[in-house]
Amino acid sequence: MLITGGGSGIGQACVLRILGEGGHVVAADISSEGLADTATTATAHGDRLTTVVMDISDEESVAAGVADALNTLGGLDTLVNAAGILRSAHLAQTTLADFEQVLRINLIGTFLVTRECIAALHEGRHAAVVNFSSTSAHFAHPYMAAYAASKGGVLSMTHSWAMEFAKAGIRFNSVQPGSISSGMTDGTGSSRQSIGPGLPEDSDYALFGKVAPMLPLDGGAIFAPPDAVAGVVAMLGSDDAYFMTGTEVRIDGGSHM
Repeated sequence: MLITGGGSGIGQACVLRILGEGGHVVAADISSEGLADTATTATAHGDRLTTVVMDISDEESVAAGVADALNTLGGLDTLVNAAGILRSAHLAQTTLADFEQVLRINLIGTFLVTRECIAALHEGRHAAVVNFSSTSAHFAHPYMAAYAASKGGVLSMTHSWAMEFAKAGIRFNSVQPGSISSGMTDGTGSSRQSIGPGLPEDSDYALFGKVAPMLPLDGGAIFAPPDAVAGVVAMLGSDDAYFMTGTEVRIDGGSHM
């Protein structure tokens, strides 16, 4: 399995979950420090983990990184596109550079990695791709228009690819996390592909009342830990989801019931 964004947050949680289930993983991330942290955390499963530094927004880096991953794995059965960034700003203060960077990493990055992997997935066993959309693709998240646009694009691409490759038996699904603690939501990500939202100082926090989770969390926490998503990703990438394609699973504690 190849997992992008494996150096922090939900991506790292996915790496640890798959390793814990006995899988072989190549974790990719732009941050060598983040990958080192993942490797240290996964010491008990180190013989089944390989890391590769890869910038998913750069075509050449993706080509080289995927080649390394395929060489290590000897093929590819499952791809998890978890890498991404979040930027938050008022519309009037959103720069073109910031808007384009979010699209470049979240949307174009998902496209680049998937395109580079598709030939190997054709040869894979019960091949599956799990993309990362977001609850923001369907529901209003204030100050996050660029992020929402990118994740809506990922959702649409997932549906399109699911249809295109259905006869080949390659499944494409996406997860839609919401209210999940990660490098993107708490600002502790290991790289520019997982940077915190940096909400405007004058944000109207009352607007976030509609995205608050309904399920209780230990200690009154607002965000669930990343493993809440990792378990669903593991299922979608496995044979347990053999009859699922072209759909999305929302993981938000009931925020959008």
